[in-house]
Amino acid sequence: MPRPSRPYWKGNLRLSLVSIPVELHNAVETSSQISFRMIHRPTGKRVQYRKAVPDVGEVAAEEIVKGYEIARDQYVLLEPDEIEAVRLESRHTIDLAKFVDMAEIDPRYFERPYYLLPSDEAAAEGYAVIRRALELSGKAGVGQVVIGGREHLVAVTPFGNGLVMEILRYGGEVKPADEFFGDLPDAMIDPEMVEIAGQIVERKSAKFDPHAFRDRYATALRELVEEKAKGRTIAAPAGPAPTGQVIDLMAALKRSLEKAPSEPRPRTQKRTQKRTQKRSPARTPAGAGGSRKRRAG
Repeated sequence: MPRPSRPYWKGNLRLSLVSIPVELHNAVETSSQISFRMIHRPTGKRVQYRKAVPDVGEVAAEEIVKGYEIARDQYVLLEPDEIEAVRLESRHTIDLAKFVDMAEIDPRYFERPYYLLPSDEAAAEGYAVIRRALELSGKAGVGQVVIGGREHLVAVTPFGNGLVMEILRYGGEVKPADEFFGDLPDAMIDPEMVEIAGQIVERKSAKFDPHAFRDRYATALRELVEEKAKGRTIAAPAGPAPTGQVIDLMAALKRSLEKAPSEPRPRTQKRTQKRTQKRSPARTPAGAGGSRKRRAG
């Protein structure tokens, strides 16, 4: 059973008394990310960072310990064996303890996805049984797993012919939304502006396709690096002219509606003919941007 990558983790997936060997593979591609090094311009050599203490200078590695800041410039020092003593023993088991509807999991709690695969052909049957049971129930299996000494909250869900394990954030890791939205002022909303905004949303509605978007900044950076590597001098383009604050929101919405392309919607021939017979030629089709009077105003 060939794998496209080396497993990130190996262990067992447990559903009550059923336990099957599985392995995790990273579902996120990070090699495409661009990273930079700090370079000394006169020599072209990489800058090295040395460990130093103010008023002391550079210090030896054996003199460095980990510390947790409890107040400004006050630290609790922790020895390696003390940290190791509280490190959780890796049980190498994803224990599905609860089952919840996927819609009940707040999107803010999703952190990172992994592909979960059976370790060998002998585990394939049990793996398929668990995947099918989750699929039929519409549930996600929620549990915990220890990886690298840290206990993670996870959700296991069916995806295609396999399973995906999502690492979730714990409840205390997500800031309450009221801290940010609680003081927002109440605004008097014009129903007509809401209707126009809704028409813009409708016209631009489509199925989610992440491949329809590209990282323009990363692409431009790669092109810049390629050109600079050829010895070419790159002139910085002029920035966009600053735009003033939108004063007439209604006018801006109407201009946006005029620019929003309409997505063609499939219709049966029978329904199309029926609507054509009822519609007067002088009227604007429903859903095509509202009445002529509203669009002109």
